[in-house]
Order: sequence, then structure tokens, then C-alpha cells
Amino acid sequence: MSLYEKVTIAGFGGQGIIMSSKLLAQTAMEGGKEVTLMPSYGAEVRGGTANCMIVIADEPIASPVVAAPSSLIAMNKASLDKFAPKVNAGGMIIVNSSLIDTLPNMDKSIRIIKVPADKIARQLGVARAANMVALGAYLGASGILTPELAASCLEHILAKRYHNTIGINTQALKQGAEHAAAQLAA
Repeated sequence: MSLYEKVTIAGFGGQGIIMSSKLLAQTAMEGGKEVTLMPSYGAEVRGGTANCMIVIADEPIASPVVAAPSSLIAMNKASLDKFAPKVNAGGMIIVNSSLIDTLPNMDKSIRIIKVPADKIARQLGVARAANMVALGAYLGASGILTPELAASCLEHILAKRYHNTIGINTQALKQGAEHAAAQLAA
């Protein structure tokens, strides 16, 4: 059975939604997968809504549109409320439990991985790395790609002036994956 993973990453502007989506897409390409990326964000960007649709597959992809994601990374409550009802049965949702304390009613077959992304990022000393924590949790829980491969792609995604953050972003990816693995093992 070939891979056809539809992912939505959503939050508010300033949470690094576009950057983490680009990193996921680059990681998929480096991993030998077919990939599409379609971002959507408000005019005000920081503080406005932002979401990206990413499709990762073994075969060519016909459409970049994700109407019903296999997986959702929800960085805030508004994004969870908007996109969780669309997640396919048997899918997965990564919830930033630092900002989301209640879950909407949804299909019981959907795996929920609660990750305190903002808290972990603050513990690492860089609050803005919460997006990398959440992405690491997705990578660890899905098993499609690895956090190590994502870390190796950071230099291609980050502007050169931010290359000094590669180490902390690598740590954030790793800790997110470890947090997800611990939840799945429980």
C-alpha cells in the first residue's frame, strides 16, 4: 500500500506555521517522497490565521488541496475547532496543549497526541521554537519521516541569518518526537 498522507498545520500568524510546513515539505523531498505544499494566511500575518496543506505521497500527487486531512497539527484552539471535524477517521491530531485545554467532539478513532509545545520551547530557552516541537511530535508519532532528517533540512529552510538557531530547532524537533513517543508507549 503506497503512502498518501494529507496534513494540515494550523495556528495564528507568528507561530511559525508556514516555516514548519516548508520544513515538512523539504524533509519529504529529501526523504524521496512526492510532496505538495499550499499555504493560506491572512493579510495581517502575525496574529492572523495561518494554515498550510501538505500532501506527502509515494506516487505523483494530483491535487494539493486537503479537504479531509489524515493528520492535523493544531497550534491554537481556533485552529483545532476549525480543522478537527475534517480529520479522517483513524487519523491523528497533534494538539499544542500549552494553548488548548479542551477538545471538540470528534470521531473516537482519531489519535490525539497532546504536546505542551510552548512549554517545551520555553524550557529550551526559545519560545518561538514551539512549531518545531509540534512538528517533531508529528514526525515521531507518524513515523513517515524522522526528526533527524528534518533537522538536516533546516539549513535549506532557514534564512542564513537564522542558521544560529539550527541547534535549538534540532533540540525542539527531538523533544517533540520524544514526547509523542512517550505518549504512544503509555
